[in-house]
Amino acid sequence: MNAEFDHFAAWLATPLGRYVALSEAAWFERAAVDLFGYKAVQLELPQLDCLRSNRMPWRLQAGEAAGTQLKCTAHELPFDEQSLDLIALPHVLDFSPDPHAVLRECQRVLRPEGRLLITGFNPWSLWGLRRLKPNQDMPWKGNFVALPKLKDWLAELDLQSVNDEHLCYRPPIQRAGWLEKSRFFDQAGDRLWPAGGGVYCLEVVKRVRGMHVIEPQWRTVTVNQNAAVVVEKMRQQASKDRCK
Repeated sequence: MNAEFDHFAAWLATPLGRYVALSEAAWFERAAVDLFGYKAVQLELPQLDCLRSNRMPWRLQAGEAAGTQLKCTAHELPFDEQSLDLIALPHVLDFSPDPHAVLRECQRVLRPEGRLLITGFNPWSLWGLRRLKPNQDMPWKGNFVALPKLKDWLAELDLQSVNDEHLCYRPPIQRAGWLEKSRFFDQAGDRLWPAGGGVYCLEVVKRVRGMHVIEPQWRTVTVNQNAAVVVEKMRQQASKDRCK
């Protein structure tokens, strides 16, 4: 995955790549600014600082890509169970050989109520159609995991989507002039085709299943009338004995 992320990082320097990077940077800035905790980690793609707006005191960039602070694989993280409050995954699932394993590992290291911030390419968009052409290069040969499928994977791991957005409605053309002229696609697409952006963004929370409180099974006890008479006589006799 090292080489693929390095190639993807190089693609981000192209006109279309810069459009993606700027759009996602704005989303990560909005999504991460009000997330609180102590430890936050970004996996891969250090060229895009996903944690810039976050105020957690311990922030780290990890992964195999060049420039990361901690070398590791996304499906085998060197962190204890339930030790992180926030994990950012910028296109990690797109270029991982086993994206489901990445999610399982994130679920392991996240604290209860910890957050995942995920971005990925949307296969149900003009960008998804672009990847159907033969002999595609980066980034069109990525996984392009569909959002409904991703949400199913998350649900299996008790990871709940709390917010999703789509970005990048402009046609995937590597010409700066055409991209600039098609700016109106972003405003129109968000209103007319909200799920058709080339990139989806997902905020996810780790839920912990609550305990089921077992209430006592109260039952009505019928007092035998004869037994009640005997008890009353014993009470009266005890009272007489105290008066002697």
